Amino acid sequence: MSELPLRAHLASALGKGAATLSRATGRGDGSVIGGRVALKVEPELLAKLAQGRRLTLVSATNGKTTTTRLIASALRELGEIATNEQGANMPTGHITALAARPNARNGVLETDEKYLPQVLEATSPAVVVLMNLSRDQMDRASEINLLAKKWRESLQKSEAHVIANADDPLVAWAGLGARHATWVAAGQRWKEDSWCCPDCGGHLKREPDPHWECPECGLSRPEATWSVDNDADVVITPDGQRMKLDLGLPGGANRANAAVALATAATYGIHSKQSLPRLREIRSVAGRYTSVVTNGVEVRLLLAKNPAGWLESFAVLGPPRIPVILAVNAQIPDGKDTSWLWDVDYSVLSDRRVFVMGERRTDLALRLETDDVPFEVSDDVASIVAKVKAEQPDITKIDVIANYTAFQQIRTAYGRVQ
Repeated sequence: MSELPLRAHLASALGKGAATLSRATGRGDGSVIGGRVALKVEPELLAKLAQGRRLTLVSATNGKTTTTRLIASALRELGEIATNEQGANMPTGHITALAARPNARNGVLETDEKYLPQVLEATSPAVVVLMNLSRDQMDRASEINLLAKKWRESLQKSEAHVIANADDPLVAWAGLGARHATWVAAGQRWKEDSWCCPDCGGHLKREPDPHWECPECGLSRPEATWSVDNDADVVITPDGQRMKLDLGLPGGANRANAAVALATAATYGIHSKQSLPRLREIRSVAGRYTSVVTNGVEVRLLLAKNPAGWLESFAVLGPPRIPVILAVNAQIPDGKDTSWLWDVDYSVLSDRRVFVMGERRTDLALRLETDDVPFEVSDDVASIVAKVKAEQPDITKIDVIANYTAFQQIRTAYGRVQ
């Protein structure tokens, strides 16, 4: 890395000081405020901090934080890594992450979908990872076809090597704009946002799965060199080797995330035999999938922010006898609009005991009632655990699915579990 100019060095130091003060006073982890302070001093700081580094940007609607953590873990084979592992995924968070590791030659930055073009231009990354695009926070984010178009245009001007999910038509179309690409068959459980061709608007033919193509313009699924066999719990490498994943993180979505991470590590020259053991060590990511024990009951925390995320969370729930708590807020980080609740099929929960909580529990209750799913309303996890323990003494586990701020509130109540 090149030495920072004096102004950039001062901005970086002030940002780190602000971040440290934020943590010391209990106001947060300092990722955002540190970047804001630094940008006030040097507006071009992100570009200056990125110079001389080999960076990977990770963007998607769902799975960014987990995949960033997996990739960063794999790349630690090469030494120190600069990364925003707590999920502060806008330029302010990137500045804090890079400033905190001034000597790290390599970096992995989770990047908000909307900010990807801006960060791509500022940092000139070596690798860009694209996994999925689906409806999310419609009152804040752009319409996803427009996002895909902006991604594509940015990649057409970049020399970055793209690692992209061939099974998501929007992601693949964006990735096809890049000069260099590695395609991963990472799957796409939620297809409701990609029935139309992103290039011409024609109706996509999506059979047999995972193949897709547009009969109108000829756009079709790129040939993947990496893939996941969910039934066998293996990743298949470009040379045809089948490697058992045996991850500490649950579900098909995380097997897909791991395949993407392994493909990314390979572009850095790290063989999957080296990186896979590091991925297996990860059992929770910023509180996701963490279990806490309260009143003798193991409470597992799952984060779901949009219809696609809820679908994936339903897929990793425990057996039907295990109760589930659903928690929904509608604060600014969540998006004020909760109409997305009507895009989720909650009927899959009809055979288990369901509790609802959160600031928008009434909205959620109405949605469950429409799907004929019985539910009970409560104020907090502790009250629910106490009630279940009293009425069903044999229950030792409860799953919690919560959107962003509801998840963080629950996590904070248990000491911001990791």
